[in-house]
Amino acid sequence: MTTVTHEIHFARKTRHKVIKTGPPPEPSPPTGRIPRVSKLMALAIRFDKMLVNGEVASMSDLARLTRVTQPRMTQIMNLLHLAPDIQEELLNLPLVHTGNDTITERDVRPITRNTEWVDQRTTWRLLKLRYRDAVIAHRVALPP
Repeated sequence: MTTVTHEIHFARKTRHKVIKTGPPPEPSPPTGRIPRVSKLMALAIRFDKMLVNGEVASMSDLARLTRVTQPRMTQIMNLLHLAPDIQEELLNLPLVHTGNDTITERDVRPITRNTEWVDQRTTWRLLKLRYRDAVIAHRVALPP
């Protein structure tokens, strides 16, 4: 007597279940996109490393290399003035599934001007409360 062992999974094709041999397919990656301010925070960290390592001589060279204006490069690099915990939160913002980003770099810009981390954290908490209220209002506005 011979025993044959196969790994199977069930897949739905139209209205019928179909038995497929082999392992189940990989789960699809989460849908949504990374908020722009998270990308800018990551870029600021990368650009800072490039400056420290001597890969670029100055922020002017960096601005030329990335094809942005010098003032815009300054705005991006000013994100490094944020308290480390705020930087970490910016890097770990939830994915945006629909619509525009709720927290933008422009919203964070005034926080970067403050040199006291305690004050930055207070302003950041207020911004997150506004963000949370906007998300709740967006969910309520959606049809069931």
